[in-house]
Amino acid sequence: MNDYIVRATAGNAQIRAFAAVTTNLVDEAKEHHGTSPVATAALGRLLTGGVMMGSMMKNDTDMLTIQIQCSGQIEGLTVTADSKGNVKGYAFNPDVMLPAKNGKLDVGGALGQGVMTIIKDMGLKEPYSGQTILQTGEIAEDLTYYFATSEQVPSSVGLGVLMNKDNTVKCAGGFIVQVMPFIEDEVLNKLEANIQKIQSVTSMLDNGHTPEQMLEQVLEGLDLEITDTMPAQFYCNCSKKRIEKAIISIGKKEIQEMIDEGKEIEVKCHFCNTAYKYTVDELKELLKQAR
Repeated sequence: MNDYIVRATAGNAQIRAFAAVTTNLVDEAKEHHGTSPVATAALGRLLTGGVMMGSMMKNDTDMLTIQIQCSGQIEGLTVTADSKGNVKGYAFNPDVMLPAKNGKLDVGGALGQGVMTIIKDMGLKEPYSGQTILQTGEIAEDLTYYFATSEQVPSSVGLGVLMNKDNTVKCAGGFIVQVMPFIEDEVLNKLEANIQKIQSVTSMLDNGHTPEQMLEQVLEGLDLEITDTMPAQFYCNCSKKRIEKAIISIGKKEIQEMIDEGKEIEVKCHFCNTAYKYTVDELKELLKQAR
């Protein structure tokens, strides 16, 4: 099944909801970065939350970045998504290994304490930025807390990544359900009761649930209406040209030092680990363009 995002409303437009299956894009991120199982789970959850949050934005050029800086061994995570279902990201320490906790990958332990910053660049002069303290480090609860405090939108976020024994991704996905300020008590009570009784995201996906079927569970009895679906993918827009700009920006002195070493350099993109090589002659060309 290809990865995709579903957008929906329920309860007579008093609820808006998003759900996604992200198995392939999470597995692709793991392939690019060679992440350990717990790092794959952490990055996979954040990629899943990020791609759904990206799809909430209106304009083609809008960009969303989620940064986590934390005290745990993973050290931090960065995910960037656009409004069209493209997402990319990386873990600062992709090799983190921790013992399982209650039979599950210990994402909260890998993150520890920290801060989550969400930056939305909507083409305005100043990007919008909101910051919250990590609540559990399990990511779904941290995003729920972010929505409640920074955006004042009561939400429920469920995210899951299930790994196979051979460190491939068995399934990944999630949902975000948000209630409007004018929600009626009985609709809210029904929603809360549903959320109490649903299985975990990983159980639902492992049982073969599609994003639509996940929302049917979460929004049971609330007249779910799917408004649209969009494909989701791990996509990095890096290129040799873009990396050149980054090299030029470090300045003449550093580029000259690289040239003096007399051998080609390799620069890797943070987001997808693609390596770009530059010969001494290419570096000399870039030196001319540097300030």
